[in-house]
Amino acid sequence: METSHTTSTVDRKAILKGVRSVVVKIGTNALSGADGHLDNQLIGHFAEQVAGLVARGIQVTMVSSGAIGAGITELGLPGRPKELPLLQASASVGQSILMRLFAAAFKPHGMHVGQILITRGDFEHRGRYLNLRNCIQALQKCKAIPIVNENDSVAVAEIKFGDNDLIAAQVTNLLRADLLILLTVVDGLLDASGQTIAVVQDVEDASGNVDSKKKSSHGTGGMGSKLFAAGTVKTAGEPVMIANGKRPNVIRDLLDGVETGTLILPASRKLSSRSRWIGLTARTLGTLIVDDGAAKALRANKSLLASGIVEIKGEFEAGDAVLIMDKNGVTVARGLTNYTHVEITKIRGHKSGEFAQLLDMETYYDEVIHRDDLVVET
Repeated sequence: METSHTTSTVDRKAILKGVRSVVVKIGTNALSGADGHLDNQLIGHFAEQVAGLVARGIQVTMVSSGAIGAGITELGLPGRPKELPLLQASASVGQSILMRLFAAAFKPHGMHVGQILITRGDFEHRGRYLNLRNCIQALQKCKAIPIVNENDSVAVAEIKFGDNDLIAAQVTNLLRADLLILLTVVDGLLDASGQTIAVVQDVEDASGNVDSKKKSSHGTGGMGSKLFAAGTVKTAGEPVMIANGKRPNVIRDLLDGVETGTLILPASRKLSSRSRWIGLTARTLGTLIVDDGAAKALRANKSLLASGIVEIKGEFEAGDAVLIMDKNGVTVARGLTNYTHVEITKIRGHKSGEFAQLLDMETYYDEVIHRDDLVVET
């Protein structure tokens, strides 16, 4: 993994040349002054940069932190509450403040803003997932900047993402955006000597260089969460950049290939929109254990047949996402099942010609999971 402040052997301009859609996530600290309060000047400069991208024909979707912090300040609370209801109340008050600030910042550029509040379920439910994408695209057609944030006023542990880095990654995959930019208050990923790592090829290797538990002073994420989010986008086949949001004109410089921040290189293959949802977004509700022959067939892009299934774990319905593992506990693939857990229990180890009798059905699927509904681990 290469480390450098200013140079790398990677041609950034070539990688970023075709960017036409970008997701920009900006953290609370990058929008706040030294007193910890949201800074109108910083927000104004950020809006100016985003407007510059739009003027270049680039579609921009924002993911912004800061609502809870704004609410805490407005309510005069002494610090970030630990009680969930007070956090939710702070978010409720702060969301309107945050949006007013962004609306005022984009107005001089003749642009509108549109708020989208989400929970995890909006991504995991296929219908809501597609509706979310349609809404974002409609806002962009109306010359409005979509601003996505977690709906902290109602989100609890079961439906919560927990930080906006992961939300930004999921939005990037949702839109099949060409680039994810994560703006923070450091110059990028730093190595053990404090030098900026210019290029990252292996996210797992890079994770060993940071304290994944260390978080920013006002936000909920940290470099660990950024690397996790970046890994999700990298796997889908898109690049990620981590940079200092307070650096003047940082967004423009990143798109122009200036050597600043950390560039995380994409995987060699690009996943389709459907494959991104199946492999990187949908929550798996069960696990199918398969024999060596089935595992080999899946890795060769074949469908999953009942004859290769040796064990079923969990309860799920037809159409749900499930994890597929080999007998050694290694994940082979994720996919959408044609059968319920009860039905697979009856047909596992059998050939499709026996399904009619085993299931007492006249019509049935030959495959438990068709190859078009599978995403194989790489």
